[in-house]
Amino acid sequence: MSQELDPRTRRMLEAPIVPTLLRLAAPNVLVMLAQASVGLIETYFVGKLGTNALAGMALVFPVVMLMQMTSSGAMGGGIASSIARALGARRRADADALVWHAVVIALGFGLCFSLALLLGGRRLYGVMGGTGAALDAALTYSNWVFAGAVLVWLFNSLSAVIRGTGNMSVPANVTVVGVLFLIPASPILIFGWGPLPGMGIAGGAMALLLYYLLGSVALIVYLRSPRSLLRPTLAALKLRWPLFREILRVGLVAAVATVATNLSIGTATALTGHFGPGALAGYGTASRLEYLLVPLVFGLGAPLVAMVGTCMGAGQRERALRATWAGAAIAFVLTESIGLAAALFPRPWLLLFGSDPAMLETGTHYLRLVGPLYGFFGVGLVLYFASQGAGRLLWPVLGNLTRLSVAGIGGWLVFRAGGGLTGVFAAQGVAMVLYGTVIASAIAGGAWFGRVGWPRTTAGLLRRVAQA
Repeated sequence: MSQELDPRTRRMLEAPIVPTLLRLAAPNVLVMLAQASVGLIETYFVGKLGTNALAGMALVFPVVMLMQMTSSGAMGGGIASSIARALGARRRADADALVWHAVVIALGFGLCFSLALLLGGRRLYGVMGGTGAALDAALTYSNWVFAGAVLVWLFNSLSAVIRGTGNMSVPANVTVVGVLFLIPASPILIFGWGPLPGMGIAGGAMALLLYYLLGSVALIVYLRSPRSLLRPTLAALKLRWPLFREILRVGLVAAVATVATNLSIGTATALTGHFGPGALAGYGTASRLEYLLVPLVFGLGAPLVAMVGTCMGAGQRERALRATWAGAAIAFVLTESIGLAAALFPRPWLLLFGSDPAMLETGTHYLRLVGPLYGFFGVGLVLYFASQGAGRLLWPVLGNLTRLSVAGIGGWLVFRAGGGLTGVFAAQGVAMVLYGTVIASAIAGGAWFGRVGWPRTTAGLLRRVAQA
């Protein structure tokens, strides 16, 4: 049944694009930086346990980020965009029902991650170059984290539900409070305090799971309160395949892109592992800065999913494109600035996590080669989120597969040819450039609305974006 638009939905359809996007992004950038700091807090304290513990975390981190990005960015994007499109089309009953469908999907995927990593973790980390004490540390951390994978999926899915309504503040507030909890909880559980014995690297994983548990409870309480735009009552608990399809047709395709992104870094991790634990720790620590860009761009991309999805649901295609290019410009400036700073001053970042000479040398080498190209990564990633809102993900997937091919196959070929770490890292940089270029070219060429080409309207659209 058609209903009047909520004021928040109306703003996404009618208010000036750039101010609205920045206003929505501000709390979301805060929440994603806070969430990224969760991993940094863990890494900081685990680094005090030694290089092998840090190398163990470097092995597990791409897999943890795969789960994070799949649940929050890929499937979360499918959840948020489906709710945004439903609200834009004034289908409030469907929007309410989509909440339950999102929860079911979260529980299912969380269990799949738990089974896969608890049963296959040792083999996976061994293939990635883990041996000896580093492999033991990786398995300890991995088994604890993935035993509670359902909590990660539930938290990120509920956050996506709320973001789909255009409300970025509630997930932001919950995450910031959670980080404040994590700052003392991580060292207490890792090193012990008073009569509480230290758990070592397992303590970091336990603190992380407690963070997601408490955050999920807080989000559930909000959704059941009168402040929530959505009303996921028991009466709305009627599972229907069309609503699952609304989420999965975006989320599953987006998951392919997410897997490709993490495989790119996972492949580089495996290749770097051949140069020893110090090099592995150095690359793992340096590449965490790239992972930090993901939540930063996600902070901008999540409201872009909501805005583009709402505009597409309301039939406002031109406004959806204008918002997309505005978001791409902002993302490029943010990520390129960080990349250049990291290339010019790599050691302050690396010294946060350790002082091993091999770690510092490898991390510095990576940041100086790849850091200046981070802007292309930012553009490709934010356009991936915009494409989720539009429900058109073919080209973002192809862009990610291009990146994987160049970074993985190219890096391996260079490694086998004796190119060393320089060749492996150079392949990563070229892959980033192609990633951003492929996706931007396709969207500019009209990939959302028909055959890819360079339509006459592109120049006009870009002029209007500059005036937005």
